[in-house]
Amino acid sequence: MSDQEHSVISDDILEDITESITTLKVSAPLANGGVCKSAEPDTQQAEVTPNASLSPADKLWSIIKDNGVKLRMEGSGLGSETAVNCHQMFLETVTSYGDHSALAFKKEGQWETVSYSQYYEQCRAAAKSFLKLGLERYHGVGILGFNSPEWFISDVGCIMAGGLAAGIYTTNSPEACQYVAQNCEANILVVENHKQLLKILQVKDQLPHLKAIVQYKDELQQKLPNLYTWAEFMKFGEDVPDSQLDTVIGSLKANECCTLIYTSGTTGNPKGVMLSHDNITWTCFQAGSSLDLNYGEEVLVSYLPLSHVAAQINDMWVSMRFAATTHFAEPDALKGSLGTTLKEVRPTSFLGVPRVWEKMQEKMKAIGAKSSPMRKRIADWAKSIGLQYNYSAMNGEHQVPWGFMLANNLVFKKVRQALGLDRCKACFTGAAPITKDTLEYFMSLNMPLFELYGMSESSGPHSISWPDNYHIMSCGKVMKGCKTKLDKPDAEGSGEICFWGRHVFMGYLNMADKTAEALDEDGWLHSGDLGKHDSNDFLYITGRIKELIITAGGENIPPVPLEDAVKAETAIISNAMLLGDKLKFLSMLITLKCEVDDNGEPTDDLSPAALAYCQQHGVTATKVSEIVLNKEPAIYKAIQEGMERVNAVATSNAMKIQKWVILDRDFSVPGGELGPTMKLKRPCVVKMYQEKIDQLYSVNQE
Repeated sequence: MSDQEHSVISDDILEDITESITTLKVSAPLANGGVCKSAEPDTQQAEVTPNASLSPADKLWSIIKDNGVKLRMEGSGLGSETAVNCHQMFLETVTSYGDHSALAFKKEGQWETVSYSQYYEQCRAAAKSFLKLGLERYHGVGILGFNSPEWFISDVGCIMAGGLAAGIYTTNSPEACQYVAQNCEANILVVENHKQLLKILQVKDQLPHLKAIVQYKDELQQKLPNLYTWAEFMKFGEDVPDSQLDTVIGSLKANECCTLIYTSGTTGNPKGVMLSHDNITWTCFQAGSSLDLNYGEEVLVSYLPLSHVAAQINDMWVSMRFAATTHFAEPDALKGSLGTTLKEVRPTSFLGVPRVWEKMQEKMKAIGAKSSPMRKRIADWAKSIGLQYNYSAMNGEHQVPWGFMLANNLVFKKVRQALGLDRCKACFTGAAPITKDTLEYFMSLNMPLFELYGMSESSGPHSISWPDNYHIMSCGKVMKGCKTKLDKPDAEGSGEICFWGRHVFMGYLNMADKTAEALDEDGWLHSGDLGKHDSNDFLYITGRIKELIITAGGENIPPVPLEDAVKAETAIISNAMLLGDKLKFLSMLITLKCEVDDNGEPTDDLSPAALAYCQQHGVTATKVSEIVLNKEPAIYKAIQEGMERVNAVATSNAMKIQKWVILDRDFSVPGGELGPTMKLKRPCVVKMYQEKIDQLYSVNQE
């Protein structure tokens, strides 16, 4: 590949892709025995006490916001570490790394940084302002906006002030925002800009607990009572005495709720997942230790929605625990600018949802298709070497094939540099299933993707893959200090995955029935996912109980493997959703790959990958509508042949796809078919396309 080609990759690869130390005592030494891997630790040490204070509790769960829970403490080992609250964890980092850069953001095109000492002081200032605005103990502060220092400061400041931090997805409707704010009894809402403010203004009269709104970006377009700019807000609590805030901070209990993570509501109203201080602080140390993070050396980019547990734990809390520097991407990161940010920041680790990696793959393939025959041969040769090497490394053999160093210098290093991932020690994927095709593609480029698996209810990670300990299509091994149980395993060893550990959540806020469904009498968290272990204890997800399609004949069919197989067979397909629950046969809804506009809405224009596919089949169409309206014979034939190849390996007739239909537009987050992490919202899709589904199963069509 030429330097020119790589500059194209670097510019466009992510175009379409898709948040002074005080005298307060710090409770516990670092979980590694109090020794912090600091090259030059701060000589001013915080006073250490032997234990964090805990609220009296005799139950492992609660649905009441001001109740504590019994921690899942082990008698020894990795589950026995002293419990600390979020403020204590923060203060430990500030003590040793006060001058180290904590946050970095763009201002007028230039990167500016905030040190850990400055970050801590700004969080204290925000906490004072929340108190003066009337934040009541255990009441919510809703945060609605793109990732920024203000998002972090609002979240941490809220917790310091005794409130419950609650992220709200920027894609939420006014009604969805109202539901979250009402559920957590939010006293204050922090919004990014006028667009998000308008949502709150539409529903504020239905929020009896709301006392103030803070807008952290742009000038106010109108001055309203109890509406503040960020600058006004940060000065508002200046006259609140330090002693008043310190009293609140000193009362924080490690086993009480501090954060609410709202589920995306794919199967009903969102649930408020109650996370305790200990859930967060313990999980952060164990996850970071498992991944071998180095104190004061890690650099990352924050761009995934902070309302989601993966981004919040990774970007904000793990970073805080290990004194990392978090760089905030631009608000249009998911619409094209992320690639530029990655090249400027060069992170030491990178977390992407599967759609991020799929988009990278599509872009690189589209560029590769335009290469000369010689360059294609070189790229294909290098990728074959890369795949061979990484399978060997995955299996613990570490056999270096002939030509690997040449392939590394000619291709692999240049690809990493072009993507801004040349310093990346590990690339992670999680939050949704990823295909084998995408995993092997990045393995072939010597960039193996390490899968993570967990839930909001497990404070993020439960099983982790990392270099020297991964297996393709597996989501890794259980995190240190945690346990996995497979409930009611079948003959093949596949059962419901259940979690145990100090990362397991407290309960769903005010939802006794839902909490009882998730946590059994012994306190095990039931994930709803089906999985199995191999002989080396790697965990594999085999399906999801609620997603299982049970045909009219009683056969249980997990949809994701069939959907992935269809997409792998036919490169023009973007999304596929299997149908057939309680029906006579299986069918499928299909969408085609297309361009998206600045708002993330799918357009009628075919994507470069789709155009290339059409050209390969002698089709001149450039629009989705042209293919669908004309039922373009060559494309429809190619899709049918792909279906037949998938059906040819089906284990029974019941698992064969009998019919399919191409939809007029692709699935998307704005369209309502996908959740914030690009996970398919199956009930929503069924409701939206019920008429087309009925046509597939009508008597006249059979």
